[in-house]
Amino acid sequence: MKRVPFHVGWTVGPKLGAFESREGVAAAVPVTIPHDALRDLPRSADNDGGVHSGYIPGGVFVYERSFEVPDDWRERSVLIEFEGVYRDAVVFINGDFAAHQPDGYAAFVVAADAFLRFGETNTVTVEARAHRDSRWYTGAGIYRPVHLIVADPVHLALDGTTVTTPDIDDERTMVEVATIVENLTRHTRTLRVHWHLADPSGAVIVQANAPVTVLPGEQAVARARLFVARPELWSPDHPAQHEVRISLEDADGTVVDTDAVRFGIRRLQVDARHGLRINGVGVDLRGACVHHDNGALGAITHPDAEDRRVRLLKDAGFNAIRSAHNPASRALLDACDRHGMLVMDELSDVWTHAKTGFDASVGFASRWQAAVAALVAKDRNRPSVILYSIGNEILELATPHGATWSRRIAEEFRRLDPTRYITNGINGVIANMQRLPEILGEIAATDPNTMMAGLGAQMAAANASELITRSTEESAAVLDVVGFNYGDARYEMDAELFPGRVIVGSETFPDRIADLWDQVRRLPHVIGDFTWTGWDYVGEAGIGRVEYTDVDDYRSTGTAGPFPWLLARCGDIDLTGRRTPASYYRQIAFGLRSDPAIAVHRPAHHGRPVEKTPWSWDDVVSSWSWGVEPGSPVTVDVYADAEEVELRLIDATGEVVVGRAPVGDPRPLIARFETRYRPGRLLAIARRGGAEIGRSELASAGSPALRVRAEDLTIAADGGLAHVVIELADADGIVACDGDTEVTVTVAGAGELAALGSSRGRTTESFAGPSRLTHDGRALAVVRATGGGEIIVTVDAPGYSPAAVRVVAPAAAARTS
Repeated sequence: MKRVPFHVGWTVGPKLGAFESREGVAAAVPVTIPHDALRDLPRSADNDGGVHSGYIPGGVFVYERSFEVPDDWRERSVLIEFEGVYRDAVVFINGDFAAHQPDGYAAFVVAADAFLRFGETNTVTVEARAHRDSRWYTGAGIYRPVHLIVADPVHLALDGTTVTTPDIDDERTMVEVATIVENLTRHTRTLRVHWHLADPSGAVIVQANAPVTVLPGEQAVARARLFVARPELWSPDHPAQHEVRISLEDADGTVVDTDAVRFGIRRLQVDARHGLRINGVGVDLRGACVHHDNGALGAITHPDAEDRRVRLLKDAGFNAIRSAHNPASRALLDACDRHGMLVMDELSDVWTHAKTGFDASVGFASRWQAAVAALVAKDRNRPSVILYSIGNEILELATPHGATWSRRIAEEFRRLDPTRYITNGINGVIANMQRLPEILGEIAATDPNTMMAGLGAQMAAANASELITRSTEESAAVLDVVGFNYGDARYEMDAELFPGRVIVGSETFPDRIADLWDQVRRLPHVIGDFTWTGWDYVGEAGIGRVEYTDVDDYRSTGTAGPFPWLLARCGDIDLTGRRTPASYYRQIAFGLRSDPAIAVHRPAHHGRPVEKTPWSWDDVVSSWSWGVEPGSPVTVDVYADAEEVELRLIDATGEVVVGRAPVGDPRPLIARFETRYRPGRLLAIARRGGAEIGRSELASAGSPALRVRAEDLTIAADGGLAHVVIELADADGIVACDGDTEVTVTVAGAGELAALGSSRGRTTESFAGPSRLTHDGRALAVVRATGGGEIIVTVDAPGYSPAAVRVVAPAAAARTS
């Protein structure tokens, strides 16, 4: 069944009650779907969402569009599919109620036939809302794609084909295909289903067909077993995808409907002795937790943005992501399938106990099965998805009723899809909040995040306590892989307490990766680590910030960044897609980088006292270009998997050895130096056993200019995205990170500015542009094509010559599905 994009022609405006006056209320404005209705609303310190949403308010919004319904659609089946509407979506067609979907992350389909006016212009209206319903920035509105489906009343069901490969050996695999056919007519129909299986090159290598009889108003399943000789197997290093092409034919051979499903042939195994194996090869999960927003674009799902995110995460050394804490979008999973990124897809942040005032716990008990079914329908053919997570830090998990819910949800996943493993992000401390005094004695806290910020050691001790062992045992026992959030104190002890238990670090502190990865390597039952977080995000504002405390008005706020904090500031990759020093440290800890990495503490803050949270990294930049006086003191860290590092400075006066330092202080894989800033080149040489094993350097920037480059020179004409990097850099591309300025972006031709952002975590600026202050010499503009043709992006800044870049959106590059 073919999905046709239904993205243009929409308007959005605030929702008003039937008796409310429209005087002074903003009019509805045209938008393109996907769209985030919250992103550009005015922020303030007293917004209801507070620190969770980055001080962006909530609201209720109405989307509307008109479309023509030809008279010949009377004999067709018309559906409107929404991949995600946040949240409590109510759909009306021609003013009549058609559907309600409370889940902000589940795809849903509206059967439109009963509401259509044939031969006329019809209207679809969608209400969406967000208000104190999450612990991070969710966005609001029709933030994921919408599709219009017009099909024969007898058709292939949406997401109705399941492909499994349960029988694989070195010589062949058996591919089992099950296809659901729906009959919405009043008559019994006998048709024939054809399957054509194509290899990764697109060549059809095997085919089959079978008749299927479908009774009126019912569904029928047609099945085939397809023999594939010596198939290319899908793996993270070789993400080879096959495709099953399905056609449904009437008795006279007329094609009634078609569909296609991409899948991967791969074998999963997991046990406490060998860990995780894919196609018989051991794999350690180098994992990143990610939220669903796309930075400056807001919460929208766009295939170009999701593909870029997955590519950059994989380039940084990750091979797995955890969708925190909600089901991932189709576009993100498509990218993971293509690039070989493994996925832990998560159901929910809450079950029946609330974490915020109006969160998804309301109604969870009545809709959880539908939520599980929607997640599985989206994921079951995807080779990238290897783990279903049933929850995150569930409050009731350590109670008997919580254990009952654990079992209930896990078994429903197994019923719908027995081919993947079940996990849960268990935080034993969070699950026992009411018993903290019993666990910690005199030390307790009322706010979980504040407790984590100040009581990291106590939390580790608590997670290893007998009380948490006993209280979480049943909920853990229902899982195939036990996920522990900040529970690495249990890794070694659980090997003795529960010899068959397989563990994954489902969420961990970023600065502990060296120790954590050592445990993953040493302990076969620990299959990986997922850091918080892989990519910076909006909301949970300031959770990873560094504060300098020697100011008169300083007051500690725990993990909550006061207004105008907007970003979390805890990602290995910042909001613009640039790798932070933490990312290079992690790559070294993973054993994927032999050269050292240099990180410089901002010299303007040298010697000042700081306050950090457990999610903070040091306030460092990989730069040797600073606007301070030569001779100013500066701290330099060198990250290296070595015994010793030598640091040299080469400037106009010659080359001097700054010093030699052992690796391991102040943390594993770090050598720290105190020196003086002088422009030139900073060279780090890593040694083991006296022999050089790697080197790297930083150079000071020359005269900076405004430089603009597009990562994507050709984009799809139907809304494709170009990511345009803006830098203050010299002729060699070295960024002058200590001289930020405001840049203004204009777009001419067949495109428009979709977003403009930087990695600055504390700001009052809007992502809508057209102007933005760079951060560490960099900003990112995202340009969306509005049709076929040439797009010229021009950037201006005070004191700099303008810079421009050309992007092409040929009409032939438009997407067809």
